[in-house]
Amino acid sequence: MKKSLSKIIALSIAVLAAASVLSACSGSKAGFRTVEQIKKSGTIKIAVFSDKKPFGYVDEYGKYQGYDVYFGDRIAKDLGVKVEYVPVEAAARVEVLETGKVDLVLANFTVTPARAEKVDFALPYMKCALGVVSNDKDIARKPEDLNGKTLIVSKGTTAETFFTENYPEVNLLKFDQYSEAYNALLDGRGVGLSTDNTEVLAWAIENPGFTVGIESLGSLDSIAPAVTKGNESLLNWINEEIKSLADEQFFHADYEATLRSVYGPNSDADSLVVEGGQL
Repeated sequence: MKKSLSKIIALSIAVLAAASVLSACSGSKAGFRTVEQIKKSGTIKIAVFSDKKPFGYVDEYGKYQGYDVYFGDRIAKDLGVKVEYVPVEAAARVEVLETGKVDLVLANFTVTPARAEKVDFALPYMKCALGVVSNDKDIARKPEDLNGKTLIVSKGTTAETFFTENYPEVNLLKFDQYSEAYNALLDGRGVGLSTDNTEVLAWAIENPGFTVGIESLGSLDSIAPAVTKGNESLLNWINEEIKSLADEQFFHADYEATLRSVYGPNSDADSLVVEGGQL
């Protein structure tokens, strides 16, 4: 009886060990789905912002809208699948890919070397720099104007990194969600807010009493779709999609449909739009 029990225990340990080895060997593929798997499932999961108007937000009818969503809809259409949008916070954009919660991130994801070590970026479809919007009573015209004052940023953004590294005398008030950050600015908890200039310019237009005193800060950055590290199948498909859409000037059409009404009739789409992945 004791020998039989010992054999059972030994066998169980061996099975668990084998399972562990198999799991380790397959770990690189466990976190993502190939294009074939996505098509077979009938649905692609795309992470977008739910509170960053006009790029990714939920409207009054509970439907996702915005520049990123317009692109996401086209991706799903050309794949021949339905799309499931998953709301994401800025600081969680890498995590949702690493954990396999989504197939793709389209959430104003600025390409940086540090991020590129954790995810694979496709070709860019938008460009931007940082901007700072502030209250008309205390407009910041240059970064030094913010020294000793409170600047509002969202966690996990290039704005947080830029000011932390270059302007340590600026006090940063950080939030998980963009909606929380803008509410803090409206409530006067900071003299300004920094994020992509494309966004602060749009927000200032819709909110009288606030001005984008710093329209371009830091380097010109590219914004691109991101997939899980190693997912060459989906990465290659997205790159080919972006290239092919250039023939119809898709992202200019996207701009007209989602951004023109925000930036105004005289705004320059070429200051933001990237076609064919060519900056």
